[in-house]
Amino acid sequence: MNEDALNESIENIKGIGDKTFKLFQKLGVTYIRDLLLYFPRTYDFFEKSVMVKDAKVSNTVALRCKIVSEISVRHVRNLSIIAFEIADTTGKVKVTYFNQPYLRNTLKKDHYYIFRGLLKQKGNNKLLEQPKIYEEQNYFSLEGTMQPRYSLVKGLSNNTIVKAVQKALESAVYMKDELPEYILKKYNFMPYKDAIKQIHFPKNKETFAKARKRLSYDEFLFFILRLKMLKLSEEESVNSFDMSKTDILDAFLENIPYELTGAQKRVIDEISSDMRGKNVMNRLVQGDVGSGKTILAFATILLAVSNGYQGALMAPTEVLARQHFEELISYKEKFGLPIEPVLLVGSLTAKEKREAKKKIAEGDVNTCVGTNALIQDNVEYKNLAIVVTDEQHRFGVRQREKLAQKGANTHVLAMSATPIPRTLAIILYGDLSVSVVDEKPANRLPIKNCVVGPEYRDKAYKFIASQIANKKQAYVICPMIEEGEMNDVENVTDYTEKLRNVFGNSAKVEMLNGKMKPAEKDAIMEKFSNGDIDILVSTTVIEVGVNVPNATVMMVENAERFGLAQLHQLRGRVGRGKSQSYCIFINSNDSDDAKNRLDTLVKSNDGFKIAEEDLKQRGPGDLFGIMQSGELNFKIADIYEDSDIIKDAAADADYILKNDPALTSKENESLSKIINVLNKNVTL
Repeated sequence: MNEDALNESIENIKGIGDKTFKLFQKLGVTYIRDLLLYFPRTYDFFEKSVMVKDAKVSNTVALRCKIVSEISVRHVRNLSIIAFEIADTTGKVKVTYFNQPYLRNTLKKDHYYIFRGLLKQKGNNKLLEQPKIYEEQNYFSLEGTMQPRYSLVKGLSNNTIVKAVQKALESAVYMKDELPEYILKKYNFMPYKDAIKQIHFPKNKETFAKARKRLSYDEFLFFILRLKMLKLSEEESVNSFDMSKTDILDAFLENIPYELTGAQKRVIDEISSDMRGKNVMNRLVQGDVGSGKTILAFATILLAVSNGYQGALMAPTEVLARQHFEELISYKEKFGLPIEPVLLVGSLTAKEKREAKKKIAEGDVNTCVGTNALIQDNVEYKNLAIVVTDEQHRFGVRQREKLAQKGANTHVLAMSATPIPRTLAIILYGDLSVSVVDEKPANRLPIKNCVVGPEYRDKAYKFIASQIANKKQAYVICPMIEEGEMNDVENVTDYTEKLRNVFGNSAKVEMLNGKMKPAEKDAIMEKFSNGDIDILVSTTVIEVGVNVPNATVMMVENAERFGLAQLHQLRGRVGRGKSQSYCIFINSNDSDDAKNRLDTLVKSNDGFKIAEEDLKQRGPGDLFGIMQSGELNFKIADIYEDSDIIKDAAADADYILKNDPALTSKENESLSKIINVLNKNVTL
């Protein structure tokens, strides 16, 4: 065997038949190399079992207990609930399961098991809901280990992926180290093939941390090198558009029913100056949630269309694209603007798409609003001058570039609400100039925040009920999609059913998660936006979402599992209307560290301050939770957790390119090869 083994199909792995192979392909896994690079999304750390008296509430615990009561089954609406008591010599714990009636026949009274799950307090009783059950010997073999948990698709279990990866790791020995020897020595990095093994099945937390550091550095270095080389290879494009200052834009900004902030005015001036300058604009506008970036996008497009050119606005979701489209139409009608908009999204019929593309190509429309559909090869523009990408971090460099290439040396304005500290933004968005909107409109009511324990949950439900009675809506965020991904966190699937039982007919409860097809997600968000859903239970898929001014409550379960910057992004889904909004962070960890960290959110509504604090406060323990941020599609690296690694990689990239701009030297030969491979695969 040799390196070719890495390029073999995973169909050659025992146990992967045609059906399973197709499920793996949905995850982007076709070859052995793909499987080895399909990293776990989190880990389950199996702690030693403890006695009931020593078990801490709000922690994941493993209890060696026997069943000491009869196993009862009762039904509440469409929910079956199994309940019984377990005990050891030091105390008792109540146990409940939902919709698992078969357990009544499989569990034995007076038999010892290991029950593992999140320990809760209800009145004077300790309670385990839905704990995993292990025979003693099976659990003892797992003690002290970190078990990988992978992102799944329906029909593919975590166990199936684990077995496939174990088999694929036999070929990891052929994975070459792409870093030059001098970098490996500088940081004393773990060899690449060892890092791959340890990231899937770590011996312990220490080896995991070393593996993760190595792989994160690789991702950052290759990304930054490609970004800098892309910039070096492209001479600054000359601005060929005549963008005169127009009375139309000035009149629009004067007539909107609110005063622009000083920051908004400053950024509009920067954009206008860029678009009238010698070279084409390539600018990123960073603004906190609620800082008023959308009006900047509209003003930018209005400057172009009032000078006779076309503008394009690309949004990450269809629902957001539709909202932008409808808002542009309302502005056109209200202020008599020379905007002729068209919507181009995936869900349009074939006829509607043909008509939209014809209008764009012939210049019958001057404002194109849509999703990725705007950059399809068969979409031609007559005289595209400006491309605006909303929520920049959801689009790669190449996607922006592809849309910009639809015109001749087109201006590019990227917008992001992700509060990345400026020092990191300059590195990660190295191909863009950076503007910051660091003020919020005066008419926005500050969100009222609180951090509470799980015992507050019933009060929170009553509060949400009172808001719904006043015709308002609420979000509830859970870390996981379904039971079994992690044992100590709430999951969307069970939680949705739970809330339907809690609220009954008084509230319409629906769920949203990242496994849904885009059309399904858009349909749910549309219904929520229209007020047809009262409570939306979701994963962080709504972190960047639509504007729903009627939503006044954001409740986040297991808030300690998220990064502060991400929680701030989630909080930004409410507080968008005239009514007072509220954010309830449920902290399921009773440690002082978790409470102090979350209290940062109560003290500040400033996303950039929170992001800076996030950088300071991240501890090693955060590494084993949920991936904290999804910026720029890194597989394993985290821009907050790994900020020091970013800076090291950026400094090394500068050094490498200063001495060897084309990577032609012998010592950088391996870097040149990997950059060429990555460029062929395009994503950046």
